[in-house]
Amino acid sequence: MNLVLVESPTKARMLSKFLGAGYQVEATMGHIRDLPQKKFGVDIKVNGQVKIVPEYEISEGKVQRVKILKSLSDKSEKIILATDPDREGEAIAWHTAALLGGNNQQFSRVVFHQITKDAILEAMTHPRQIDIRLVDAQQARRVLDRVVGYKLSPLLWRKVRRGLSAGRVQSVAVRLIVDREREIEKFIPVEFWEIMVEVALVARVTQVTQAPQTFIVKLIEIDGKKAALSTKDQIDPVVADLTTAAYAVDSVDKKEVRRSPWPPFTTSTLQQAAARILRFTGKKTMSVAQVLYEHGFITYHRTDSLNLAPEAIAAARNLIPQKYGPQFLPPRPRLYKTQTKSAQEAHEAIRPTNLSQIDNPGEIMSAAGQFGRDAVRLYELIWKRFVGGQMADQIYDQTTIIVTARRNRIYRLSVTGQVEKFPGWKILYRSASPEVNSSPDESPQLPAVTAGDPLQYIKVDPQQKFTPAPARYTEAMLIKALEARGIGRPSTYAPTISTIETRGYVERKEARFHPTAVGMVVTDFLVKYFSDIVDYDFTAEMEDDLDRIASGEKDWQKVIGLFWSPFADKLLKVENSAARLSIPAETTGQKCPDCREGDQVIRSGKFGKFLSCSRFPRCKWKAKFIETTGQKCPDCAQGDVVVRKTKKGRHFFGCSNYPNCKFASWRKPG
Repeated sequence: MNLVLVESPTKARMLSKFLGAGYQVEATMGHIRDLPQKKFGVDIKVNGQVKIVPEYEISEGKVQRVKILKSLSDKSEKIILATDPDREGEAIAWHTAALLGGNNQQFSRVVFHQITKDAILEAMTHPRQIDIRLVDAQQARRVLDRVVGYKLSPLLWRKVRRGLSAGRVQSVAVRLIVDREREIEKFIPVEFWEIMVEVALVARVTQVTQAPQTFIVKLIEIDGKKAALSTKDQIDPVVADLTTAAYAVDSVDKKEVRRSPWPPFTTSTLQQAAARILRFTGKKTMSVAQVLYEHGFITYHRTDSLNLAPEAIAAARNLIPQKYGPQFLPPRPRLYKTQTKSAQEAHEAIRPTNLSQIDNPGEIMSAAGQFGRDAVRLYELIWKRFVGGQMADQIYDQTTIIVTARRNRIYRLSVTGQVEKFPGWKILYRSASPEVNSSPDESPQLPAVTAGDPLQYIKVDPQQKFTPAPARYTEAMLIKALEARGIGRPSTYAPTISTIETRGYVERKEARFHPTAVGMVVTDFLVKYFSDIVDYDFTAEMEDDLDRIASGEKDWQKVIGLFWSPFADKLLKVENSAARLSIPAETTGQKCPDCREGDQVIRSGKFGKFLSCSRFPRCKWKAKFIETTGQKCPDCAQGDVVVRKTKKGRHFFGCSNYPNCKFASWRKPG
């Protein structure tokens, strides 16, 4: 018998179907050995040179599973380790082999990036040994995160508040949100004005009376210089001029514009698109993608590569002319170049394994269990990005009209319109998808004009505006910012964001992240005393070192050793010198109903915000805090719209009259 080991029961069932007799496929049920949960678990020996010895133990609840696998391995001729094709999967294979023991010649490693019969059978013909470089990179990340978390968190307990924790990547993500909040606090809006003028093409003499064709142009230049108008005093004489000016078409520029399709998804871009379009959290996106992968619908979903298998491209090029017409197929296949320097080109982008499955959503829903409809929606997103990426360009004509207005000064105004000639890949997105909000189809329709045509003034519309403050991060924006700075890797974004929300360092309001008072105080403490831990460049460089370990360029013991020595010195110094910080509480302006002396303040705890007395612990009064929006419920018109939280920590808007009124919305009414 040959024993094949994978991580999950679903994956085991799929492989059993493909391998048949002679193979028994079993699941490790995830990590089978790891660092201990309730102690540091890393022995750091400093004797001239730092030596790191992880103290691994069987993961909680896995003792019986190990006994079963050990019994099966003793009866097996070969043990095939078929865990996921990344560092985490390589580490699981290594830990499993170490626990099962036996003859090393028994063990072989196979990898595949999609769970289909052809891919599995092909992988079984190319076994290899465990890649210890990938294992070392995973060990380095695990030990590094353990060192930061277990050594820095107790310090936060003593210097800020008990129960706090720090994380190597999580703390940097919180800092991004805190830094953005500080930018917003310091931001001073600057006034500026835009002037729009509605004009009409002077009707030509025809036998049929036609309504004048109007269009709106925007002021761009005054006397050959850019129109920079910042006060109403500057606006008034310009408006007076434009009201009585003589208008004529100065020039008409027409050109054909092509818009190429988006590339296929990586883990990062999939999470961003799912957050923006489907309103999925990163955690949910990865859970649904895991189901799709394990049931054989998509390729491996943890990847930063844009590489595509030639046979996948060929399948798309075969489908496109059949489904949409030959005009939608470009003359040559589209190849996408990965921009991420650490990407593994042996991996593929995320794509469907079988292009015909888009027409069988019921099959996906039945396989996806609790994710049913959500699995279909995510699959459709992946399908469209892959197929669309191999389709012809969208083509449209773009016309820019420059208008001259003459009075006391010479004014230049412009408008640009677009008319689609050929939809190309955009034919896939003809439903009202937020992903194509910038579609040129929505451009203004312009009349046919030529240079010198006189225009009739209709009205002028001066618009006062102010420069907007920097936008708070949405989940998609935060993932993009982390990726752009080289912080974290595809598999870390979802758990990182979930962790900082669960710990109460940030909260979502109307889908955007706001730092809590706790998050701001902890970030300020870390920036002051451990600037390298939350430094963007330092964290990115550490990620690069982990990649160098994976490629064999660096030794993981030396990388961790170079980090440990100065970190340990700083821990001791801060312990002895740093003063204890307090977390400011937001006051409600009302007196405590219990002692009548203290104020009611809003504090953050493990289960969210609550009201308490400012004299705590002398006064123990506490009550649940409900954040109101100042709006009446749009359903019952009696209760107030309040901010509530799901079990998973997401905020939504509900009615204060619940359960009598069931109103609930992810978006603020109105």
